[in-house]
Amino acid sequence: MKKFARAAAALVSAAVMTATGAAPCFSQVTMTVNAVDTNGDDWLHAKGSRLYDMNGNEVWLTGANWFGFNCTECSPHYLWNGDIDDMVKDIADHGVNVLRLPVSTELLYNWMEGDPNPIGSIKPSSDPSYPFNMDLIMSDGHTANSMELFDVLLAKCKKYGVKAFIDIHSPESNNAGHNYGLWYGKSFKDHSGKNVEVTTDLWIETLAWCADHYKGDDTLIGFDLKNEPHSKYGGAPIDAIWDDSDAPNNWKKAAQDCADAILAKNPNALIIIEGVEGFEGHGAWWGGNLRGVAKYPVMPKSGTSQIVYSPHDYGPIVSDQTWFNKDFTEKTLLDDYWYDTWAYLVDKDMYPLLIGEWGGRLDGGKNEQWLGLLRDYMIKNHISHTFWCLNDDSGDTGGLWKDVQFGVTNGEGKTTINWDKEKYDTYYYPAIWKTSASKKFIGLDHQVALGKDGISLNEFYSSYAKSEGSNLDGGKTSDGKPVDADKTTTTSTTKENKTTTTTSAATTTTLTSTTVSSVSKRNFGDANCDGTIDMGDAVLIMQALANPNKYGLKGTDKNHITDEGLKNADVEGSNGLSNNDAQAIQLYLLGKVRTLPVE
Repeated sequence: MKKFARAAAALVSAAVMTATGAAPCFSQVTMTVNAVDTNGDDWLHAKGSRLYDMNGNEVWLTGANWFGFNCTECSPHYLWNGDIDDMVKDIADHGVNVLRLPVSTELLYNWMEGDPNPIGSIKPSSDPSYPFNMDLIMSDGHTANSMELFDVLLAKCKKYGVKAFIDIHSPESNNAGHNYGLWYGKSFKDHSGKNVEVTTDLWIETLAWCADHYKGDDTLIGFDLKNEPHSKYGGAPIDAIWDDSDAPNNWKKAAQDCADAILAKNPNALIIIEGVEGFEGHGAWWGGNLRGVAKYPVMPKSGTSQIVYSPHDYGPIVSDQTWFNKDFTEKTLLDDYWYDTWAYLVDKDMYPLLIGEWGGRLDGGKNEQWLGLLRDYMIKNHISHTFWCLNDDSGDTGGLWKDVQFGVTNGEGKTTINWDKEKYDTYYYPAIWKTSASKKFIGLDHQVALGKDGISLNEFYSSYAKSEGSNLDGGKTSDGKPVDADKTTTTSTTKENKTTTTTSAATTTTLTSTTVSSVSKRNFGDANCDGTIDMGDAVLIMQALANPNKYGLKGTDKNHITDEGLKNADVEGSNGLSNNDAQAIQLYLLGKVRTLPVE
């Protein structure tokens, strides 16, 4: 049974500032975003049918899809109407703890070759009268390309406590590329005009490269290897199959070979594997058939601790099926389709499941009946999921957003996202991981809270798990073991200190060389005073601004900003702490700013 086709349709430029007072000038540190990470402690693994963090605390991935990188625009849709910072913040504020980001093999290939695709339809502006998507204006003034946009998006996800994984949605960049059922066999023109054929080897190579490139950033937690492997419907020359053969169209073998290549580069990444359409005479949704796992499981050389299986499931509005042609219930859906197709993997505690796509339009009837039944089944059985989708330009499902608009008032730009309140409140919100009584959204980052009203994973397991639990297991959740942040360290390095003295008549600059054997008293950018400049400093600044009572000027540990840290953190101008300081540190780590403070 086929699923019918869907109709798819920079960081801020550094200001030139002159800082007064004592300001060290550090030698340049060139660091790409994949090497920037708060603690590197958020990787996940599987045991039985559940997912856990590094200390064995159970986690629940409850997210949504945001497509567009897979399309010819090479960017998430509706960034042409909304500011990336505003949009990711709003996503986090609505409790989305993970994003599934569809991409194409073509996109990754061009990244790997160092020639990223430009982004379409987005026109960032630094005009004070219309400050729009200034994060996508690079330091030399050019608009971000697709890879730079992806890096900015990961940085924004980190800022607001959201995780992400990519999904190979199609071989080539194509708004209707999901119709094609195989991971190989398509071709595209590279930027020199050369024809590039997507083979199985190339598909594996690009994913392994991506895993290696981003292995230092636990914001990108995994890889969905191929969206909806299916039949010849959609143009593939042959059906995707699942067996123990060496056939080129054997999805099980291809997925296993790809998993080995990814895990050789990043053993911590989750490997998310969809099913096929047909197995031994039994049909399913595209990518939804996991019957073959019982007989031929994917077995990477390193074991199955990183394997997550990912069926897709839809209701009758997308395509009516025989199991909907009755007064269906959870039991009839299990008997007729769910159990033998995918639910047995959780019922028998074999492997974790992540429903990679579910969703649809509200019809006041059978589609909503199915939405409610699947929602409740996922909650009862700890099944992770990513709703299809956020943006509303999916032809057969619609989205969680009805409209996205950007406006400017008194020079301040703001994005307003009009969420589909009924769809969100009735079907999505109940299936988001949150505390039982206080309804705080639970993130997957140990240190950074999920959005404005959410909490971090550490906060949940140290302060909420035992007292009120979450919406798993009827609120019964055992107390967990928080993951400690990196301990404060000292350094012993030689640094060049630049002292600038400003008078009404003249400015003089002197350079001296000093050996630092402890945390520098003016180590600009080192907001948490641990002797290093990393994403943890930017995060602490944002936390101190957002919640000064919790993270502000009190306490002496790394979770608070001290008076010394406040002075270190003021790197963008000399006007006190602001989000501009956090952005300047991110620019420095990305290699877009050469020194701190910004000069």
